[in-house]
Amino acid sequence: MTKPSKRLLRALNGETLERPPIWLMRQAGRYLPEYRETRSKADGFLNLCYSPDLAVEVTHQPLRRFAFDAAILFADILLVPDALGQGVAFQEGEGPVLDAITSEEALKDLSLERVETHLAPVFETVAKLSATLPKDVTLIGFAGSSWTVATYMVGGRGSPDQRAARVWAFRDPAGFGKLIELVTEATVLYLRQQIDAGAEVIQLFDSWAAQLPDHEFDRWVIAPTAKIVAALNESHPDVPVIGFPRGAGPAAERYVAETGVSAVSMDTGMPMTWAREHLQARVPVQGNLDPLTLVAGGPALEEEAARILAGFSGGPHIFNLGHGIVPETPPENVARLVDIVTGWKGA
Repeated sequence: MTKPSKRLLRALNGETLERPPIWLMRQAGRYLPEYRETRSKADGFLNLCYSPDLAVEVTHQPLRRFAFDAAILFADILLVPDALGQGVAFQEGEGPVLDAITSEEALKDLSLERVETHLAPVFETVAKLSATLPKDVTLIGFAGSSWTVATYMVGGRGSPDQRAARVWAFRDPAGFGKLIELVTEATVLYLRQQIDAGAEVIQLFDSWAAQLPDHEFDRWVIAPTAKIVAALNESHPDVPVIGFPRGAGPAAERYVAETGVSAVSMDTGMPMTWAREHLQARVPVQGNLDPLTLVAGGPALEEEAARILAGFSGGPHIFNLGHGIVPETPPENVARLVDIVTGWKGA
């Protein structure tokens, strides 16, 4: 097999590089004035996601400013429930609002049959990006993991403790399991089509993984993620999958061992020494600068970026944030961070 030449793919292949690749979650977004201008041309956020020319433009915007090693498809994790037939809306200032599904009976209104057709504009976006990105930039596709997507579907919106989904899972694990199974199948269809259209790497976002005790974490986070990874490995064995079990803490080690992910993305709270020993010794790691350090800039940004670069320099590492860029981030701080990482010469 030919070794990959793109920096991100080399890191995901297990290489320890002279400096890590860098990309940032939500690198295309509201902190950029050009993004806000483009979004104003779309009739709502969902239309922006489903308008290939606009989604391509938004994905390209941060690459024109910053020397990122990867671009991530501009989309949203809630496109899957929308494609299944659930009512999904994005309200300015409130975030996503869904028509909550609270029982097994309600699942009859959802359909796998419409997923690939409904999401065809996203696959067109991926194909256009694959044809237009710089040759050294890796294209990342993504989806939400089953647990996190299901929590939105059941709760109707995000919440601090994902109570609605957790209560249903405790009261009726068989019924809730059918929802998880449906989302898992839809996610596999979605990601396979992204890869067929040109995505070179997949990231699975499990943003609410922290809300579960160990046995529930195994059932609702690890098991469905393992199914998605196994399905993608079967159809596209050369495409790496990065898992992001945000807030998993020590359970991240079990997540890596049992899901089969190619790499693991670390949230801000992941201790470096522990992560080196328990995660980086197994797979490439990604992360984990605090997004608010990027807001602060100055000495705090310089010192924390250097600490992370040095701390993970002994193995395969992808520089990223512990979560997404927040809207108040000054673009000049992003530029400075990219300069720090791309200029890194090792500890």
